[in-house]
Amino acid sequence: MSAVQEITDANFETEVINSDLPVLIDFWAPWCAPCRAIGPVVDELSREFTGKLKVVKMNVDDNPLTPSRFGVRSIPNLLIFKNGQVKDQIVGAVAKQMFVQAINKVV
Repeated sequence: MSAVQEITDANFETEVINSDLPVLIDFWAPWCAPCRAIGPVVDELSREFTGKLKVVKMNVDDNPLTPSRFGVRSIPNLLIFKNGQVKDQIVGAVAKQMFVQAINKVV
């Protein structure tokens, strides 16, 4: 079962900025093939880092404000937040190991 939570512009501050845990946010859209391709990897990461990292997804079509705020111009685009600040960014469908390396820097 996936521990990935769908979030919106409305609850972004609560779920990401004010989170006690570091947060990996996946900006995606249903029509984006690379986004769908990395979906299972994002699900795996949510399970593997349970208790250390919160993993969330945001549909950029339904929630335009937050992606715009953080300069998200292409998807998939994943940001890692810690203490309300962006610590890393991964753009595109990359190997799982690249995600793991970026996450390990902040957890």
